Amino acid sequence: MSNLTAISPLDGRYYEEVKDLSPIFSEWALMKYRLKIEVEYLIALSNEPKVAEVREFTAEERARLRSICEKFGEAEALKVKKLEKTAKHDVKSIEYYLKERVGGIKSLKGYSEFVHFALTSEDVNNLSYSLMLKEGLMAYVKVLKTLLAKLKALAHKNKKVAMLSLTHGQPATPTTLGKELAVFYSRLDRQLADLRFLKLFGKFSGTVGNWNAHLIAYPKIDWTAFSRKFVESLGLEFNPLTTQIEPHDCLAQAYHNLVRLNNIVKDLNQDLWLYVSRGIFKQKKVNGEVGSSTMPHKINPIYFENSEGNLGLANAVLEHLASKLTVSRLQRDLSDSTVLRNQGVGLGYSILAIKSTLNGLSRLEVDKQKVSGELKNHWELLAEPIQVVLRKEGYSKPYEALKSLTRGQTITKTDLHKFIKSLKIGKIAKDQLLKLTPENYLGLAGKLVDKYLK
Repeated sequence: MSNLTAISPLDGRYYEEVKDLSPIFSEWALMKYRLKIEVEYLIALSNEPKVAEVREFTAEERARLRSICEKFGEAEALKVKKLEKTAKHDVKSIEYYLKERVGGIKSLKGYSEFVHFALTSEDVNNLSYSLMLKEGLMAYVKVLKTLLAKLKALAHKNKKVAMLSLTHGQPATPTTLGKELAVFYSRLDRQLADLRFLKLFGKFSGTVGNWNAHLIAYPKIDWTAFSRKFVESLGLEFNPLTTQIEPHDCLAQAYHNLVRLNNIVKDLNQDLWLYVSRGIFKQKKVNGEVGSSTMPHKINPIYFENSEGNLGLANAVLEHLASKLTVSRLQRDLSDSTVLRNQGVGLGYSILAIKSTLNGLSRLEVDKQKVSGELKNHWELLAEPIQVVLRKEGYSKPYEALKSLTRGQTITKTDLHKFIKSLKIGKIAKDQLLKLTPENYLGLAGKLVDKYLK
């Protein structure tokens, strides 16, 4: 298979953008995670004095066992796939493979039957998928933090660039470009904090979550304590109350957190697209690139559009994962098995989308002349502060007066100043209103960036 023959765009057209996810979410990677769980469990059994049949392994023996995982490459994965053709069971095939490798170590040959001892496949799978997601989230956060850094820099750079707001698509109270970008930074940063504190759980309690077989074999071992120690050694939280499967509620939390983050990026894409459309941003010309197959003049905001589309795909997968995985019939059904294999698809499209947004941002330049010109054409925006000041001055029906003057109309500086000069109010208030312009009526916009984006 090549990039041209792959069915999935993530493995084909976009492979270069997401190839770092291959060692995390591929089937080879899943095998490697499973091997890690099995090897570490065998070592943990050797460290338990009450498992008399397994002596404590030497440092060299532990190193040799762990090297089975560390050196597990594509050729070794193909051996597992060959075993699976006969066994028709992916986790059992890992067990057979590891038993064969353990049997090949002379000093450990007699302990091969303690590979996968008293475990169900889900003991291995749930820990593997949680470790997989944990590493995948680190890759996602790395790209997201790059976007955050870019937004923060742009917010500070443009904190004083006065800009026309649009509410309901209509000209509204002025803001600054930097402050509007700061809003997206703040939203993303808040959701990222939630993601960082998220705990992924793991179970390690046998066929229906009761350690039934474990207790029959070794009744004097505190299996809940043993399992807690083992799960926590992997960097996961221990869940003692489960069926055959860990309920996946923590995974759903992670997926929903990603959906919220992705939706904020989608919102950012749409606003940037509209700013480009209004001319607030110019797009840099890149030699050799073509914007349209027939219209030579065009530079299309394709990176924001591509990002938006890929975020839709990402969230469709993530939302299905979150809703499906938290529902399972009685103690176990297999409907989660094929679904869990698609964690990498959700993360892959998410990362691809953020990279597209970053690419789009790198090609933007603020057209300050356009931004300023747009504001200067809308003096009617000052109807708001004028009517507020008139209220303060005790003027009769100020809102109605400004409504009559400005509603649905574009008025000039001359029109507005003529109206202000006709007002029967104090000189100080009148002078204050005459000094107002669309470009200086900005409230705390610039200061908000300095205060909250440090």
